[in-house]
Amino acid sequence: MKARWAKPAKDSHVASLHFVIGGARSGKSAFAEGLALEKAGTSPITYVATAEIFDDEMADRVALHQQRRGPQWHLVEAPVDLAAAIAGADTPDSVLLIDCLSVWVTNLLVKEMDIDTAKAALLAALQRASGTIVLVACETGLGIVPDNRLSRQFRDANGRLNQALAGDAHEVFFVLAGIASKIKTSA
Repeated sequence: MKARWAKPAKDSHVASLHFVIGGARSGKSAFAEGLALEKAGTSPITYVATAEIFDDEMADRVALHQQRRGPQWHLVEAPVDLAAAIAGADTPDSVLLIDCLSVWVTNLLVKEMDIDTAKAALLAALQRASGTIVLVACETGLGIVPDNRLSRQFRDANGRLNQALAGDAHEVFFVLAGIASKIKTSA
């Protein structure tokens, strides 16, 4: 798949996209946070969270993520409308971290929203963006075919989104057991 954007020039107003993908508890979020800090320097970072807290286990996961972040981070909660969150936080000097796109896909499925429409809106918002954006998603295509329809829908929608994001990203990192490997760099 051909990327929609060329690599941004130093003074360009085209977003710089960095995609971090890995399995559950692979260390991808911690790596992405470090990458966002590296890109931001001392500037503020907008953390766009897609998770909704429905139980104690999810509350513990969110708390773990929040403990790693300091006052440099500004939280925006966007469980379904990522396009609006990007538009509201993006500037040429901004750094946004969106975590996790796979949770976002789950939210869309559970709420029975049109995934193709939401995906198109997200990709269009990323194309219009002018800052640095770090995207985080789970790689769910390495296992067996799920035995139920909803799980297959999720796996397929998540896989198609990951392919589109990896195609558009300037850098793609795969995180396994806490070790990040760069698997794509735009020329």
